[in-house]
Formats: sequence, C-alpha cells, structure tokens
Amino acid sequence: MSESIGFDREVDASGLNCPLPILRAKKALADLPSGQVLKIISTDPGSRKDFEVFARQTGHELLQVERGEKNWTFYLKRR
Repeated sequence: MSESIGFDREVDASGLNCPLPILRAKKALADLPSGQVLKIISTDPGSRKDFEVFARQTGHELLQVERGEKNWTFYLKRR
C-alpha cells in the first residue's frame, strides 16, 4: 500500500451511496482555502469513477486514490 499523504480535513462518507460521497466532498471543499487537501473515505464501489469525473469537471486535483479492504480513500487538492 502506498504511503498516505498529508491532509487538512477529512470526510467519512462510509455507508453512503452515490451521489452522497461527492456531495459531502463538494461541501467540504467549499470551506477549504485553495491548495488545501481533503481526504474522503467511501465504501461506494462506484466512487472511484465518480471522484475521477468530479475532479476533472471541477478542476480540483485528485492527488491519490487508495483501495482498502472495504473502502476507498481519496485525496483531493482544492483548486
């Protein structure tokens, strides 16, 4: 497993299905200054594709994606 990177805020969206993990991340990113990193934990199997599309559409940078045994962890850098 790759080494985790530093983050400024964390959102645990475990147990939530699309589109809730994205909506929680969007709300949290709105409160972060540019350049800060948001860590999102999701158990939704479709969230990897969702966050890749979200990052591309919004201009936030998807720094890292980690696949855990039961979840995904995403690191998004606020544009």
